[in-house]
Amino acid sequence: MMPAASTNMSDREGESFVEVDPTGRFGRYNDLLGAGAVKKVYRAFDQEEGIEVAWNQVKLTNFSEDPVLINRLQSEVQLLRTLKNKYIIVCYSVWRDREHNTLNFITEVCTSGNLRSYRKKHRHVSIKALKKWSKQVLEGLEYLHTHDPCIIHRDLNCSNIFINGNIGQVKIGDLGLAAIVGRSHCAHSIIGTPEYMAPELYEEDYTEMVDIYSFGMCLLEMVTMEIPYSECDSVAKIYKKVTSGVRPRALNTVPDPEVKAFIEKCIAQPRARPSASELLKDPFFSDLKDDEIDSVSI
Repeated sequence: MMPAASTNMSDREGESFVEVDPTGRFGRYNDLLGAGAVKKVYRAFDQEEGIEVAWNQVKLTNFSEDPVLINRLQSEVQLLRTLKNKYIIVCYSVWRDREHNTLNFITEVCTSGNLRSYRKKHRHVSIKALKKWSKQVLEGLEYLHTHDPCIIHRDLNCSNIFINGNIGQVKIGDLGLAAIVGRSHCAHSIIGTPEYMAPELYEEDYTEMVDIYSFGMCLLEMVTMEIPYSECDSVAKIYKKVTSGVRPRALNTVPDPEVKAFIEKCIAQPRARPSASELLKDPFFSDLKDDEIDSVSI
């Protein structure tokens, strides 16, 4: 049991908590770390461990007409609590607040935010550093894809890959849209960020290989600092290019032929795409030592 004092709504001389979880362990501050279509992420504090965390809050009014979807969302977030991998954002606690009609979950927070903003901030990054980041993302994907049941992220992009910049460690986050597909390894619903979505995702018949495609697009963004298909001014135009096999313009600007070939491997046709396990053994990573993977110096 935690001492009663820790359930106070403020940390006395410091900032006040605007909300505390049912156990009294986590306190939420009012400042946002990020916001999406259905979710807001606030800065929060774990009083038991004395560390800052992220308080993710999903307003269930967005799903009020669909109790099946709410239950599924809750069970998927519960699944996140069971995932144990250093390249996946840790989920500490999940609960539903019926009074405020929200689903809340506490996750670890990475010191330097997401990879998209971090990369924009640091324009001069070596190919070796990009390889280290890439290898860590693939380690995370391998864990998800070989998990029982198999988990497909379905919305991997540079805004939900997070980084601890002081040690160069990256972690996959935002698994709220993940699909748990079990033995068949097949899923059937359109979900994701258009610029990163594999063509077969639009056809609503796909496997975990859609994450490999998205990973390839992430690497393309890491290298070029350009969001794939930024030449398109509508989702319809992106859809048309992706489904007809037209590559993003940014691919032609990749200066290193080895990097370009590796990206092309990842965004090939589904059957030709290597798995995360196969990509980890690719010669692309042969110049990295195992003990170097978790440290990137820029």
